[in-house]
Amino acid sequence: MARRPCFLYRLLMIAAAVTALAGPTDAQQRPRARNLGITPGVLRPGLHNAITDVGGVRVGQTTVIRGDSVRTGVTAVLPHSGNLYFDRVPAAIHVGNGFGKLIGVTQLAELGELETPILLTCTLCVWKAADALAAYLLELPGMETVRSINPVVGETNDGYVLNAIRARPLLAEDVRQALSRAAPGVVAEGSVGAGTGTVAFGWKGGIGTSSRLTAAPDSAWTVGVLVQSNFGGELQILGVPVGRALGRGGVKPRTGSQGERGSIMIVVATDAPLSDRNLRRLASRAMLGLGKTGSAASNGSGDYVIAFSTNPTVRRDARQTRHVITELANEEMSGLFQATVEATEEAIYNSLFAASEVSSRGGTVEALPVDEVLRILRGHRALR
Repeated sequence: MARRPCFLYRLLMIAAAVTALAGPTDAQQRPRARNLGITPGVLRPGLHNAITDVGGVRVGQTTVIRGDSVRTGVTAVLPHSGNLYFDRVPAAIHVGNGFGKLIGVTQLAELGELETPILLTCTLCVWKAADALAAYLLELPGMETVRSINPVVGETNDGYVLNAIRARPLLAEDVRQALSRAAPGVVAEGSVGAGTGTVAFGWKGGIGTSSRLTAAPDSAWTVGVLVQSNFGGELQILGVPVGRALGRGGVKPRTGSQGERGSIMIVVATDAPLSDRNLRRLASRAMLGLGKTGSAASNGSGDYVIAFSTNPTVRRDARQTRHVITELANEEMSGLFQATVEATEEAIYNSLFAASEVSSRGGTVEALPVDEVLRILRGHRALR
């Protein structure tokens, strides 16, 4: 009889872990920014107002909650449903501040292409995630003779309050589940996936996404953005100094504090036919959207943007020796720049508004107080 409580406890812990891997359901019960009248910019969002509005893009997530101290996860972004190693997409990176552990960045910058999905996770989990991603891809049909692969894995540090990061708790199975769950359509936001343990502007941060439609005289394109927010600054919403007006934060650590430390990963996708050169220009505009929310890219913040194009006309077949592409002219980029700025700003707002309160042995991080924020915004007549 003495063993029964221990056995029951283990069963409860297993059940909790399984439930967490499926993703918390309360994350989407909180409103998105647009549902509250917070509509930055002038361009229209796509159908789901998500990065998956860019045709072919899929997102998969695994939320990892184990015991009283592990609060982390992994988010996977797949540019298309084929084998990325053979059917590569042009890509580029922009570094706002390089305090981070982004794996695969040098080859991405050198060749200007992605040959794997993009994974986001916690800082001390990046190497385990990269290893799991490489193993997963090398097992795919047709990959039997591949002898080199470049996993791209980004991170933010969720270990200051909520996650026992030194345990490096991410498992290979967590990565495989995120990849296998990747799907188009609605993207879960807030305290899910790689955003489970993150903090932004002193409140619960997380995963956020948004999209914009932009039209030229003879074409129409979509830009989608996904963020993993975990950074500091003075929160501004639609130009209103909300953080100052609130006068407090929601981080309740049992020891220490997060301070300015933290990072943001930003993934930008578009269906416009762009080479890595113009994708690099596009990625840099995401920093303008980040700045609109109150970030100053502090010394301890790793601020990275990865941009890619899904347009079939600019893809690169690894089995061919020559590629002839037709991309948009420089003069056609301005609308895409605007779309990137707006979608980045709204994605960050969504990461905050959708996030639910999370507690662990290290403390509690409260969700952004929606009613107070709306009262502040109404006082500045900032809502539509």
